[in-house]
Amino acid sequence: MTTTFAYTAVGSKGEKTSGTLSADNKAAAIAQVIQKGLHPVSINEETSAAAKAKAAAAAPRPGRVPAKAVESFTRELANLLAGGVPLARALSLLRREASSAAVKYLWGCIHDDVVGGTSLADSLAKWPKSFSNVYVAMVRAGEAGGFLDVVLNQIADFRARESDLKGKVKAAMIYPCVLACLGVLVLIFLLTFFIPRFSTMFTEFGGSLPDLTRFIIWLSGVVGSLYGIVVAVALVIGVLWLRRSIQSDIGRRRFEKTLLAVPVLGTVISHFALVRFCRMLGTLVGAGVPLVASLRVAREAIGNQTLSDTVSNAIDQVQRGTALSKSLSESAEFFPASVIETIAVAEETGRLDKELVRVASSFETDLDRQLRMLVAVLEPLMLFVMAGLIGTVVIGMLLPIFNVQELIK
Repeated sequence: MTTTFAYTAVGSKGEKTSGTLSADNKAAAIAQVIQKGLHPVSINEETSAAAKAKAAAAAPRPGRVPAKAVESFTRELANLLAGGVPLARALSLLRREASSAAVKYLWGCIHDDVVGGTSLADSLAKWPKSFSNVYVAMVRAGEAGGFLDVVLNQIADFRARESDLKGKVKAAMIYPCVLACLGVLVLIFLLTFFIPRFSTMFTEFGGSLPDLTRFIIWLSGVVGSLYGIVVAVALVIGVLWLRRSIQSDIGRRRFEKTLLAVPVLGTVISHFALVRFCRMLGTLVGAGVPLVASLRVAREAIGNQTLSDTVSNAIDQVQRGTALSKSLSESAEFFPASVIETIAVAEETGRLDKELVRVASSFETDLDRQLRMLVAVLEPLMLFVMAGLIGTVVIGMLLPIFNVQELIK
């Protein structure tokens, strides 16, 4: 379908000219302007307001683009660029080979932006759900330095390693979460179905019941009555309020500091952030990105605002000429002494990028061990808590039975 485009261009003598032309798409319109010996400044589709509204309503909306599709896009684009394929053509090939409508739509939008003169980083920044700030910042650095294919390849490696690490964390937490849910369901069953039948029998016998038994019967009555619904609603509201407060800057910092203070969990979180920071910084420095710019991008990769603040202070010192190792040494809660010493030696030998990646790999192995230890501690702890709660309920209901003769008399 032929579309009318309005263009503004500059002639060979610098004169500015404008007009309209018909073409199948924006790329063809640009080609026509160039064939006229003009340098295109802007080319936009010329449509009426009603046509624009109709087109906007009929245009397909981008659905959810999975992380695997973004990772594949990054890897394939890096390979095409490394093979000498122009960026616009590479994006066109990826759009044509897209596996789903949502992916094809997104790749098509990025292609059209790039063909229209927008930088790849600016185009990706329009889709924050698919391309994070760190991703966009790395692409921008690659475009500015002329090594976009190298940066894209490193982004793909980084995302693959991070996805694997997150997968280990999720897998480690599945069993404790299942145990917790199972324990809650069993307690609800006991309080709403099992205990009311015993309480009826105790009422018929009469007599004095132990304090523990009376408390459990009272708790069962609360859960099974209107008060239970009120408590459940209050808990839901409390969870929603907590979630909303965490989204604020102050609430998020308090929550992060609380998690970091937990003995084993805090160490796991800080090491996970350290792995992301060191690997990202090493990747960027190895690609030729200036140290200060690399630090700013790597700071965004930490994912923890409290720990990011410590890096912000280090960036200010590096800008003033302080060595990186000395700047980071003031953040002992995030950077262990061994890491600081390694960075100091790497700066002297000119192997900062390689040593940072090596440190990341080393701490990643250590993090895997810590996760296994955390699961090894959580599993028996959850079982102990479940057994303690359920056992307390059962014992509380069996205590009067031991004195059943006295109750009958």
